[in-house]
Amino acid sequence: MQHNVLILDFGSQYTQLIARRVRELNIFCEIFPYNHIPSDLSSYKAVILGGSPFSVRGEDAPHPDLSQIRGKMPLLAVCYGAQYLAHFSGGEVAASNTREYGRANLSYIKEGETFFDGVSENSQVWMSHSDSIKALPTNAVKLASTHDVEYAAYKIEGETTYAIQYHPEVYHSTDGKKMLENFLVKIAEVPQNFTPNAFVDEMVAELKEKLGNDKVVLGLSGGVDSTVAAVLLNKAIGQNLYCIFVNNGLLRKNEFQSVLDQYKGMGLNVKGVDAGDRFLGELAGISDPETKRKTIGRVFIEVFDDESHLLEDVKWLAQGTIYPDVIESVSVKGPSATIKSHHNVGGLPDYMKLKIVEPLRMLFKDEVRRVGATLGIDPELLGRHPFPGPGLSIRILGDITPEKVRILQDVDSVFIEGLKSWGLYDKVWQAGAILLPVNSVGVMGDERTYEKVVALRAVESTDGMTADWVHLPYDFLMKVSNDIINKVKGVNRVVYDISSKPPATIEWE
Repeated sequence: MQHNVLILDFGSQYTQLIARRVRELNIFCEIFPYNHIPSDLSSYKAVILGGSPFSVRGEDAPHPDLSQIRGKMPLLAVCYGAQYLAHFSGGEVAASNTREYGRANLSYIKEGETFFDGVSENSQVWMSHSDSIKALPTNAVKLASTHDVEYAAYKIEGETTYAIQYHPEVYHSTDGKKMLENFLVKIAEVPQNFTPNAFVDEMVAELKEKLGNDKVVLGLSGGVDSTVAAVLLNKAIGQNLYCIFVNNGLLRKNEFQSVLDQYKGMGLNVKGVDAGDRFLGELAGISDPETKRKTIGRVFIEVFDDESHLLEDVKWLAQGTIYPDVIESVSVKGPSATIKSHHNVGGLPDYMKLKIVEPLRMLFKDEVRRVGATLGIDPELLGRHPFPGPGLSIRILGDITPEKVRILQDVDSVFIEGLKSWGLYDKVWQAGAILLPVNSVGVMGDERTYEKVVALRAVESTDGMTADWVHLPYDFLMKVSNDIINKVKGVNRVVYDISSKPPATIEWE
C-alpha cells in the first residue's frame, strides 16, 4: 500500500483508535513502536506521534529518533507527542496542578488556520494527561486554548509540524475526525484511496504473485475473519486452496452442517472433519478453564495436522489474523517483534513446516466486514456475532459432558433464534448462554424439580475491549425464559447477566 501514514506508538490505549479514524478517511496507515521506526520512510506521506502513559519528565520517557521525520515530512504530535516536542525543543512541560482528564472546550482558535477549518470555538475535545505545556518550543505559535490549557494546540513555523494536547481520535472530541482530515488531506495532501475495492484488487494480485501454483491449507472456524480470508484466497488461487472445518463438538446447535453447506454454496474447497467425540473424550473430567482451553488447542492442532498431512505438497498455512492481533504482539516496552502464532490454529508445532500467509493482517474487524461485503459474502454470515475459539467449553462452567453440551446447545439456540425473530440480533455485538454448575429447586406441574440454572449474556461493543450489557426488552426476556424452561429438558431457572466489561469479562471463563 502506497501513500501511508506512519503512526508511532508510545504505549497509549488510544493508538489503535487513531489508526481506526485515519482508515475511516480512506487513508492507509500503519502503527509501529516508537523504537522500531521503519528505516525506509519514502512511502509515507505523514507521521503521527501518539499518546503515552509515560511523562516526558520521567527517566523512563520514551525517546523516538525523529531525525528523518521532523521538518522533512508533515508531522502531527498528539498529547505525549506534543509534550515531547515542547520539552525537548526549547519549551517547558510541568506537572499540572490538577489532572486534566475528560471533556474540555476550545475557548480560543487562531483565525485562518487550515488545521481548524470547519471547527468552531467551544468545540469539545478530550483531555487525558497529568502534565501540561507551560512554554512553547522554539519557533512555535499557539493555535488553540481551552479554559484550563493555554497551549491546547500549536504549530512550529518553518516546518509542517502540528501538535495538540488532546485526543482527536476519541468520540468525545466532537470535531476530532475533522481535524485529522484537515491535517492529512488539506495540509499533508495524503490521497484518500484506501477502499475495500482497492484492497481486494491489490491483495488478490499480491497473493497470486506470492503463492503462484503452491497449495495452501486454511482452518475455517465459521467466523468472519477466516471466511473472508478464504474467499479472498479463493479469488486468487482457486482450487489450490484447501479449507478444513473441524467440528470440536462444542459448536452451536447444528452449526457444523449448516456452515459446511454455506461454504460449499460459496464455491470453496472445504472438507468437514467431525472430531466431536475426540475432543469431548479428551476434555472429560477437566474443570479448570485454562486447562480446557489448552486441551482444545492441542487436540485441534493434532486433528488439523492429521488432515493436512493427507494433502500432498501443501506449502502454505493461511490464517485469518487481523491487525489488532499484529499490533498487540509487538511490544512498545521492548524490542520484541515476534508475532503471535496462535490466531486461528492455536499455535503451530515445529513439525508443520509450512510458510504463513495472512491476507487480512493489515485490517481492522470493521474493515474485514467491508471487504467481505465487497467480495459478495452473505450479509448474514458477515453479521455473525463473535464466537470464542474454545466454543461452548468456556460457557459450561466446570467439567464438560455430552449431556451438558446438549443442554447448552438447546438453550443457546432458543436464545439466538429469539433475538433474530424479535429483530434484536443485529443490535447486539455478542450474545450467548452460560450453563452454571448450580442446580435450583423448581416446580413444574405438581412436581418438585432440581435442575440446572442458565445465564443469558448480551453485550454491545465495537471491538470487545470494553462492553456494556444490552437492555433487552422485559417482554423478550420473559418469552425467552419461558421458552427455555419449557423446551429444554434439564433447565428450570434462567438469569440475565447485567455486568459490563470492565470489571467483568464478556465470557465467564
